[in-house]
Formats: sequence, C-alpha cells, structure tokens
Amino acid sequence: MSGHSKWSTIKRKKGAIDAARGKVFTKIIKEITVAARIGGGDIEANPRLRLAVNSAKSNNMPADNITRAIKKGTGELEGVSYEEITYEGYAPGGVALIIESMTDNRNRTVAELRHMLTKNGGNLAESGAVSWNFERKGVITVAKGSYTEDDLMNVILDSGADDMKDEGDFFEVTASIENFEPVRRAIDSSSLSGAKIESASLQYVPKTTAKVEGKDAEAALKLINVLEDYDDVQNVYSNADIDDKVMEAFG
Repeated sequence: MSGHSKWSTIKRKKGAIDAARGKVFTKIIKEITVAARIGGGDIEANPRLRLAVNSAKSNNMPADNITRAIKKGTGELEGVSYEEITYEGYAPGGVALIIESMTDNRNRTVAELRHMLTKNGGNLAESGAVSWNFERKGVITVAKGSYTEDDLMNVILDSGADDMKDEGDFFEVTASIENFEPVRRAIDSSSLSGAKIESASLQYVPKTTAKVEGKDAEAALKLINVLEDYDDVQNVYSNADIDDKVMEAFG
C-alpha cells in the first residue's frame, strides 16, 4: 500500500472521530465561507463551493449552517474574513509536511504552528523546501458495491483518471486538477450499484514517499494528529511511508 493511500485510510477513520467532536463542521464552514467569497454563492457555477457543500452534506451538516456559511462568504451576512496560508515543514524522521490553514490572524497561527512543531520534534521550513515533492491532485474515494473493479475502471478511464487503488472497503481514484471534475461527475452519474462517492477533494499527493519506522514513525503521527486538531489547520499532507501496524495502532 502506498504512503498516500495509507493516509487516505487513516483520514477516513480520524474523520469519523473528528465529526463526533464537531471539528469537521468548523473546518467545512471555513471552506464554504472562503469558497463563496472567492467564487460566489452559486453552487453550480462554483466547483470549489460545490465540493465544500457536498462534504458538508456527507457529514450531515444542517442545511441552515451551510446557507449561513455561504451568505457570510458572499457578504450577505456579517462574518469573519479568513486568509488561506500554506506552510511547509518537517516531522520527526525527516518526514515532509504541507500544512493548509485558514486563519483570521496569521501571526497567531504561525506562532502556534511553530510551537506545536518544535514541541513535537518538528520544525517549520522555508517555502518550496518540501512542496517540490508534491503534486496537486483530485482524490476521490468510492464505496464498494456489487460492481467489479473493472466496471469502475472503465468509467474513470473514459473520463480521464490517472490511477485507481483498491483500499479494502473503498477505491481511491486520483486525477489531474483538469480532469477531477469530469471524473467525479462520471462516477456520480454512473449506473454502478453501490458506487457512492464518500469524499472528493483536491489534495497534495507526494511524488515519492519516505520510509519511517519505530519511534520516528510514532512521533511523526503524533505531530500530524496535533496539527490536524488545531482549528486553524484545514489539512496536513505528508510523504511518510509508515508500517501498517503503526498506522493501525494510531487509528
């Protein structure tokens, strides 16, 4: 299993826990607000907003919350103005990190991120230090149903997907940014029984992964967990290739 696919699996498990804590709602509301501010409040005309709203619905967010977040983004309601900032850094074992944040106070956020990283054996890095090893890709997870792997492969190849992996109870499909929306729509409109899209988002996918073992692996996972629990952080991406047993213990 590739390093990125391991992260997809662990994020699915962690996402269910975070949803119970209400952390997912906070992050999704920020994304909806920013997406609406940048691209407008029309869901059909704003792909980023549509993805955020779909994520909100899949996490059972009330419709009123979604509507309010959109209106705050478009200025129809008063709300906080969030700034998107991407940071780069390292975790124990030389693990490369890309940290996506949304904040209303960049000085607070960078200070707290630096503190969390340093306290847990990592450090912030200069822009470009690790991003060269990541590609921006569309990543879609599809629930398994009564269809076959070949059935889904035929659907996604015709629409321009790059790759598909069997991850046990779901398939992970990757596509270029340009083909992400066509692939998502092809899966969504297919007649494959049970082929429900569980998540669809743009992510940083590592070009190459780094094997991390033992105490370094545990420390890297602990740091990533700390970062993801911080409200100003939307997503954390890593190039770590960690042993399945360590990942399972973490999950």
